[in-house]
Amino acid sequence: MSNFIRNPKDFLSGLMFLGFGGGAIFLGQDYEVGQAIRMGPGYFPLVLGALLCLVGAACVARSLVLAGAPLEKLAFKPLILVVVSTLVFGVLLRNAGLLAALATSILISSLASSQFSKRTTALTIVLLTAFCYLVFLKGLGLPIPVLGPWLGG
Repeated sequence: MSNFIRNPKDFLSGLMFLGFGGGAIFLGQDYEVGQAIRMGPGYFPLVLGALLCLVGAACVARSLVLAGAPLEKLAFKPLILVVVSTLVFGVLLRNAGLLAALATSILISSLASSQFSKRTTALTIVLLTAFCYLVFLKGLGLPIPVLGPWLGG
């Protein structure tokens, strides 16, 4: 990193926010924005993208003024496990159902922690699965299978 960047973590975080914000604005530019009282499909991407860009600009500006710790080595194991967990959830949701998708996703993402505990993971699976079942299936009535065709549902 350059000498004028005093906090590399804030600088890179700011660039990430600017990238996501700019991407949201770019991808939503073909949609009608509308007004705050009558929002069009492009309103949310534009507002969210603008807010992300503001946060990103603030992080970049802060990184040039306030000193921070140097960058640490990138932890690939947690990064890969969290991404895999999300992909597995997406694949399993329709085919194996909400229970299996959540349990598998939580287990995989829990392995990313340096303080992995079987007991905590099991408790998280039970509580989060019950919560999601109550909120999304019973409360909102979403058409998500509890057990998918792979599990005889």
